[in-house]
Amino acid sequence: MTRLVFLGSPEAAVPSLNALAEAGHEVVLVVTREDKRRGRGNSLSPTPVKAAALELGIPISHSLSDVMEVKADLAVVVAYGRIIPVGLLNEIPFLNVHFSLLPRWRGAAPVERAILAGDRATGVCIMKLDEGLDTGPVYGCRQISLDNIITRSELTDQLAQVGAQLLVDLLSGGVEGLPEPVEQIGDPVYATKIEPDDLRIDWGRTIDEIRRKVRLERAWTMFRSKRLIISEAVGLTDQAASSTMTNRDEAISYEDMSSNILQDMPAVGDTGKLFMLGSSPVVRCGDSAIVIRAVQPEGHTKMAAEAWARGARIGDGERFD
Repeated sequence: MTRLVFLGSPEAAVPSLNALAEAGHEVVLVVTREDKRRGRGNSLSPTPVKAAALELGIPISHSLSDVMEVKADLAVVVAYGRIIPVGLLNEIPFLNVHFSLLPRWRGAAPVERAILAGDRATGVCIMKLDEGLDTGPVYGCRQISLDNIITRSELTDQLAQVGAQLLVDLLSGGVEGLPEPVEQIGDPVYATKIEPDDLRIDWGRTIDEIRRKVRLERAWTMFRSKRLIISEAVGLTDQAASSTMTNRDEAISYEDMSSNILQDMPAVGDTGKLFMLGSSPVVRCGDSAIVIRAVQPEGHTKMAAEAWARGARIGDGERFD
């Protein structure tokens, strides 16, 4: 089997490392990011890849310069988070597991950008790493379908598993058994890094656009001059249609409340204004209204929106900004 170096850091890279080890490949070194200080005690915590490598008994380094010291046949990169120097690329072949269907969503945030764009499909490509930004020729890709519900973490987990299996399949015959890589076809689209302002909700947008942002799991708004993360949300009419009420009269009343709220809202403007649907907070948006199901207030943990609304005692005319 192949003698290789593995470069990666986050949880999404762990399935590939484990799959390579389970397939019998000799992982002679893991290169990962340095430990970070986390939590109230400010103690050092390893990256998920480092923790996995420790369990597997694989030597660990935080320095790229150590790659050439172990005389590996191949280097595999999965979300390492740093640029590989050209000089190193010239010394040893590098494979990169990338979570998109290249050349769409080259760059730092392919999962988030696919969700924000409303893509109906995404996938994993394994390419030969070169000095460009995800520009190398591709050894293989696998596609998966996207729905309008899956969150960033759920999609990342799914792509991590798909990528791990594709990696093992491509390396089943060793480095010599790799297919000839094929140049990427089509116009490139770049997945620029997600900045905090990208996650701020514009309540003038449509339900679909806002829910895509919420599915990134860090979308936020302002309420009473404090940041509030909107963790879960659903369209007002969807909430009514999916009601689990068993009493028919209660269900009809719920639908009536939904209709009344929509009728009371102006056709345009007033976006961000808060209403109450029973005990659930509802927000006017660009094309209808959104029921907030879960939030995370500044300095607190995630909680049900109903509990938050009870504590906040939302008054008439209040709004999200």
